[in-house]
Amino acid sequence: MKALISGISGQDGSYLSDLLLSKGYEVFGLERRVALKDQKVRNERIEEIMDSIDIIPCDITNYASVFNAIQKVMPDEVYHLAAQSFVAESWIDPFQTIDTNVTGTLNVLESIRQLNNSNYFKNIKFYFAASSEMFGNEQEPQNERTPMNPRSPYGISKLTGYQLTKNYRESYGMFACSGILFNHESPRRGKEFITKKIIEFVKNFKPGEKLELGNLDAQRDWGYSKEYVEIMWKMLQQKKPEDFVIGTGETHTIREFCEEAFALKGLNYEDYVVINQKFLRPAELNVLRADYTKAKMKLGFEPKVKFKELVRLMINE
Repeated sequence: MKALISGISGQDGSYLSDLLLSKGYEVFGLERRVALKDQKVRNERIEEIMDSIDIIPCDITNYASVFNAIQKVMPDEVYHLAAQSFVAESWIDPFQTIDTNVTGTLNVLESIRQLNNSNYFKNIKFYFAASSEMFGNEQEPQNERTPMNPRSPYGISKLTGYQLTKNYRESYGMFACSGILFNHESPRRGKEFITKKIIEFVKNFKPGEKLELGNLDAQRDWGYSKEYVEIMWKMLQQKKPEDFVIGTGETHTIREFCEEAFALKGLNYEDYVVINQKFLRPAELNVLRADYTKAKMKLGFEPKVKFKELVRLMINE
């Protein structure tokens, strides 16, 4: 079996690579060309497996580049994880967010459609990394039937990718499905994300320093990335493609995350955390909580790492 992962050097891509290699897959990854010094930093999550995977330079926003890369590999499965995934950045540069997340997804889907219809006689399966940000402030807990009303350019871009995936599935009979993943963290989380920002401050704590954050009362459903990538794989092993919500069913505020992380180092977060208005969202998203009943019934999904253990894992590793 051959798998192609866009966004292979990210948190999920690195864990997914580990999983697929353990299952005997040939693993290929798509990456933008960057300067050598930047490439080393970007690939630090997959540094230990670089000899076991193949990296293909690719511009996800360029159709020819994407088509040629997929044609070169002719994979059995494509996991499309590449995205501009930082919500705050999507307000700063909505153009780049839409181009990467929407055009990039369309390029992958259309390439697969063309190759499936070619003389290669392939039936490439496609996984799209959707997001709980698509729900916005709809009533929780949110599941596959909950209306979607995104509150950010990022959420809008993910909803568009989700709808494109559904359209290609229904229009062309492609095995194309979406994982609607709620917030998922790990020690491999990017430093621009709030959870890792908190963790890094605590781990590198220096007396007198302050941690500037935004809305501490936003509630999120936080799970463990390493568990969630296994569900991505399971989704592509089903007889028919379906979309699934993946989460823990629990919500915790950013304030609680701070409290837990600081307490693990014997600190009181109130002494060090200050609110900076620049980190508040233009349109706030208040509560995200997953109803993962469908994934539990059909995929056997049951989250093992819950909130406190997740924070502890991120602090200690």
